[in-house]
Amino acid sequence: MSRVIAVANQKGGVGKTTTAISLAASLAVAEKRTLLVDCDPQSNATSGLGIQPDSERTSYQALLGECAAKDAVVGTELSYLWLLPAQRDLSGAEIELVPQLSRETKLRDALKSIRNDYDYVLIDCPPSLGLLTVNALTAADSVLIPLQCEYYALEGLSQLLSTVDLVRQHLNPSLEVEGILLTMNDQRSNLCKQVVDDARAHFGGQVFDTVVPRNIRLSEAPSHGKPILLYDISSRGAEAYLALARELLGRREGKSARAASAS
Repeated sequence: MSRVIAVANQKGGVGKTTTAISLAASLAVAEKRTLLVDCDPQSNATSGLGIQPDSERTSYQALLGECAAKDAVVGTELSYLWLLPAQRDLSGAEIELVPQLSRETKLRDALKSIRNDYDYVLIDCPPSLGLLTVNALTAADSVLIPLQCEYYALEGLSQLLSTVDLVRQHLNPSLEVEGILLTMNDQRSNLCKQVVDDARAHFGGQVFDTVVPRNIRLSEAPSHGKPILLYDISSRGAEAYLALARELLGRREGKSARAASAS
């Protein structure tokens, strides 16, 4: 059974796309068949993997039903990682979807025929709570929320969680919070330590044990069109995302084991 995870935060600059790319690559290294879906009109997940997509076969066309999702999927440098790429024309989908029936379920419908070809499907959402993000949350089994270790981070999180609740009530009753990932942490900063402590106090076990440090190699990797594991696997950023993948897989295996024993 595949797992579809939306990586979402309406605030930009929190490490969302870095997390989507790096976690997808880390799952692929663990030999989990992984599809990364670029649902952000900035298409940074696509360029961050060094992909130049066919302009007629992207997530935009798949979302609007102009091509099958499987025809738009491309391979990457990692054997177990594939990409459904995006281009900037995806920004038009926000407007084009408005008059359509079942506009919130277009991505779920597009992925339905291919999701079980993969163990994990990660969706990189735009930094907004518009129709594209709602489509991603409707298509997903869970949402992973990168949370930057900064002063206003927790304020923005409440707005996103309210949107998750609305999607759960009206569109996707089974939507879960996969976890909250603390990113861009500077261990020398008292403010960062306070954000980490506050997040764990408010959200408990929903916060991943793994904390992603502020790391220059993570920032450099996208400009080279490579995930951090191929750019500098020995960096602290790469080590953090490999640890996150292990933690996520461990959580999933634990839940599966508990479900099996309960039945």
